[in-house]
Amino acid sequence: LGAGSGLDLNSLLTNLMQAEQQPLLALQTKEASYQSKISALGTLSSALSSLQTAASSMIPTIGTTAEAKYTTASASVADTSIATATATSSAVTGSYSLEVSSLAQNQRLVTPSTAGYTSSTSAIGTGTLKIEFGTLSSGTFTADGSRTKSITINSSNKTLGGLRDAINAANGGVSATIINGTEGSRLVLTSKETGLSNVMKLSISTTAEDTTPLTGFDYDPATNTGTLTQDSAQGGQAATNASFKLNGISGTSSTNTVGNALDGVTLTLLKQTTSATTISVSKSTVGSITSALNAFVKAYNDANKSMTELGAYNAETKVAGTLQGNATLRSAKSQMSNLIFSTTAGGSSAYQTLAQIGVSIAKDGSLSLDSTKLNAAVTADATGVANLVAAVGTSFKSTIESLVGTAGTISSAKDGMNSIITTLTKRQQALSDRLTRIESSYRKQFTALDSLVSSMKQTSTYLTQQLANLPSTSSSSS
Repeated sequence: LGAGSGLDLNSLLTNLMQAEQQPLLALQTKEASYQSKISALGTLSSALSSLQTAASSMIPTIGTTAEAKYTTASASVADTSIATATATSSAVTGSYSLEVSSLAQNQRLVTPSTAGYTSSTSAIGTGTLKIEFGTLSSGTFTADGSRTKSITINSSNKTLGGLRDAINAANGGVSATIINGTEGSRLVLTSKETGLSNVMKLSISTTAEDTTPLTGFDYDPATNTGTLTQDSAQGGQAATNASFKLNGISGTSSTNTVGNALDGVTLTLLKQTTSATTISVSKSTVGSITSALNAFVKAYNDANKSMTELGAYNAETKVAGTLQGNATLRSAKSQMSNLIFSTTAGGSSAYQTLAQIGVSIAKDGSLSLDSTKLNAAVTADATGVANLVAAVGTSFKSTIESLVGTAGTISSAKDGMNSIITTLTKRQQALSDRLTRIESSYRKQFTALDSLVSSMKQTSTYLTQQLANLPSTSSSSS
C-alpha cells in the first residue's frame, strides 16, 4: 500500500484502525476487570472455607454433648517400667493399684537336642504336617477350624530348611526358623500371637507313597507330649495369658495389651511386679477448648486479613483492592463480625458470649484470646463454656455455608459476573467482525487513492516532458 503514490498509507491505516479499536479495547478492559473480581471472590471463598472448617471442628458429633467433646482423659502409671496406660473420655477419674503376676507369652516349640539334625540341608521324611491353632483350657485343647494349615513335604523340599520355608510360606500364624547350636540344628516354631487362645497342635499324616514317612514334628498341647517340646530347658516356651490384679481384683488377658479391664483405660503390661504400682486417671476440658479456640481465632484472623486486603484502598499509592466497594465482600465481612458479638450459648450459664471467656476484637477486626480468662471460665463452668464454643462453631458453619455454598451469595455473584463476561465476549466478537469490515473498506479506498495518485503523477510527468519539448519564443522569432 502506497507503493504507487509514495504516500505512507500503511501508517495512516494503522492510526485509523487504532482509533476504531478503542471501543473494543474498552470492552476487553472491562472483561479483565470482571475476571479479576471473579478471582478475588475465589480468594474470599477460600478464606471463608478455611474458617468454616475450623468452626465445624468445634461442633460435637450427633449424640455427643459439647462437654464430652471437649473433655479429654489421661492415664499414667507411677512405675512406667511395669506398664503404660492411655485413656478415653469414658474413663473414670481416680487412682487404681496394679499388680502384674505374669505376662502373656507366645508358644515356642523346638526339635529336641537328640533329633540329630546337623544343618538346614539335613534330610527329613515326606508327608503332610497339619498345624492347628486353638485354645487350651484346663488341659483341654479346642481347635479353631479357621486357623488350620496343612504343609506338604515331598521330594522337592524334604529337608529341615525345606520344612522351615514351607511353614513360613503358608503364613499360618506361626514363624519357623533354624538355630544352629552345639547340639546341632534345631527347628524353632513360634506362634505369632500370645496367650492360651493361640496354642499350636501339630500332627503328621502319611500315605503308602511316602516311602520315608515324615516324623519328629508332632506335638499335643492337651498332654504336653510329642517329638517337639516347649520345655524351657530345651529352648521352648509354653503359651501363657497375662495375669494381673486391679485394686485387688484378679484379671487375665491373652495379650499384654489390656483394654477391657478398666473402663476407658488401655493398659500395656511390660513386666511382672514385686509390689503394686498406681494408675492415675484424670480429666481436663481446658486444653481441648483452648486448642479449638486458638485454631478458630487463627482462621478468623486469616479470613479477616484477606477480606481487608481485598476491599482496601491505599491512599499513598492510590491503588484499590480488587473488591473495594463490592457488596458481597461488605456483606461477608459484616456477617462475620456480627457473629462474634451476637452468638450466645443459650441456657442459664453466665458465659454467653466469646467476650466473656477471653476473646476480644481489635480495631482492625482481628481476634485475640486471653488464656487466663478462658481457664477461669472453664474452671467455673466447663459445661457452659463448651456449649458456647459449640454454638459459635454452629453459627459460623451455617452462615459461611450461605456464602460459599453452591447456592451461596459468593457463588451467585460469580455466576452474575460470568454472565456479564459472556455478554462482553459476544460484543467483542461483533466489534471485531465490524473492525475487519472497516479495515477492508479502508484498504479498498486507500488502494483506489494509491492508483489515482500514481496515475496523476504519471500524467504530470508526461506533461512536464511535453512542455519541456515545446520551441522557445526566441527561436520562433528568428
